[in-house]
Amino acid sequence: MGAGAPLLQLRCARPPAGSQPLGFACWVVSTSASCFSTAIVITEQPVSVSVPVGYSFTLRCRAEGRTSLRYQWFCQHQSICRQIPGATKQDLPITAQQTQLYTCRINDLNKNAVFSDWVKVEVHQCVARGLPPQLWQGEPVIVLNPTEQRVEVGKPLQLQCAAMGVPAPSYQWYRNGNLLEHQKKKKLWITHAKISDSGTYLCCASNSHGEHWTNAVDIHVGTSRSEKYFATGKIALLVGNNRYQHHPNLMAPVTDVFELSRLLEQLGFQVVSLLDLNKAEMVTAVSRFLQLLGKGVYAIFYYAGHGYEHSGRNYMVPVDAPQPYAPENCISVQRILQKMQQQQTALNLILLDTCRKWYNPECALSQVQPLEPWGNTVYGYATSEDAEAYELQDGDFSSGIFMKYLKKHILQEKKVTHMLEDVLEDIGRDPLVTGKQVMEIKHTLKEARSLTDPICPLGAAAEHWGRGYEPLSKMVTFPCGAQVELRFHRLFSNVMYVSAKLQPPPAHITDARLLLCQSTSFC
Repeated sequence: MGAGAPLLQLRCARPPAGSQPLGFACWVVSTSASCFSTAIVITEQPVSVSVPVGYSFTLRCRAEGRTSLRYQWFCQHQSICRQIPGATKQDLPITAQQTQLYTCRINDLNKNAVFSDWVKVEVHQCVARGLPPQLWQGEPVIVLNPTEQRVEVGKPLQLQCAAMGVPAPSYQWYRNGNLLEHQKKKKLWITHAKISDSGTYLCCASNSHGEHWTNAVDIHVGTSRSEKYFATGKIALLVGNNRYQHHPNLMAPVTDVFELSRLLEQLGFQVVSLLDLNKAEMVTAVSRFLQLLGKGVYAIFYYAGHGYEHSGRNYMVPVDAPQPYAPENCISVQRILQKMQQQQTALNLILLDTCRKWYNPECALSQVQPLEPWGNTVYGYATSEDAEAYELQDGDFSSGIFMKYLKKHILQEKKVTHMLEDVLEDIGRDPLVTGKQVMEIKHTLKEARSLTDPICPLGAAAEHWGRGYEPLSKMVTFPCGAQVELRFHRLFSNVMYVSAKLQPPPAHITDARLLLCQSTSFC
């Protein structure tokens, strides 16, 4: 090589295969064998990071040589490689603004030079509030979870996740708990999906500070996109309050809860129906209900009884609530829904058959966080804001206007919001409540889920919800020899009817009479 030939040449062109993971890059072409010598040894390579926009950190590079060393940092963005002015130290402070590649060149006084590894600074422009946490030490933090998908056989399947971390996390995908050997990137890609690719997927993001797992998602691979949605379980809690201690009694809730429970059981729901609960009992029932919800479950909460609305918040009135209504003596509907949503349910349906009159504007509101935008929530209000909900009485029969039409449509095989729209239209045509009661529907339901969808269970957590032990009959023998057959019938989950039939008495008994007492023991 001629004496005037340059020792080092920096070019921007397409890199050799395997030399750079993204687009066009800068790399070094050396014309001097001394450039490949061990005169300079990099002892600490910079590391890739994944951080939110505005986050400040430092890239580090350390090297050893036979003479003093000089450092120069370079960056690349959208195939343009440039030298960073003033970046001539071992440490490069950065405030993250955009995703870029970085490398460091190290020179000695003998004109030897080496370049560090290329590293990627991935910048997340939009992350959830509160991320990363204040005392973040660089451990992986998930910022994007994969989403449930339904894919046709033979079509591509792509799942994506993302995590922040310093150093940048590595990824490993799993299906049904089994490691997927070749799926080690943020994006899982299957070119031609097979039915055997169906299952529950999740990804582990890990670095030297620890690991973090994404949410698990169900992937369904079938022969047609027209396949129906399904629930992993169907659970319903129905509460009807009739007999109030400090407020007027109602007539319809007992009938409405009974009829709705029978209809939901036809749809495959595990139903618990409860009457006349005080506040402590309502809290306990709701808590037990929430514990049994899980991923993919269809959950229904129905309440019939006294209620009110305050600044957009709805409150249910327990039978022991004093006058006047106050949030601390009532149950917040929005708080229940918030906790339902935290269970990763596929459908949350709240049916409120109660008045929504604005009440006690001076009272403080219950503390409720905004709902997550998961697109799985439906409110069905029996009436509109600042209005009352009416019940019909026809002799001994009572029913709420809302339930009169809900039971007519609830078994329909259509999206639940469309079913409720049919109820709304029927109520609107009823001359008894024209100008008095108009149903209201609010929802974020993004999928065409119906209450008639089939159940494909993932577990048995709710197996016994609504299926308490109910003996059909029992024979009781008294000391005198007389026998009575007791028959039991559960009308509600907390109300059981008992009938008794006296059996033919022994010969030595001439007069036997049966008396049932309302007591904890038989009389």
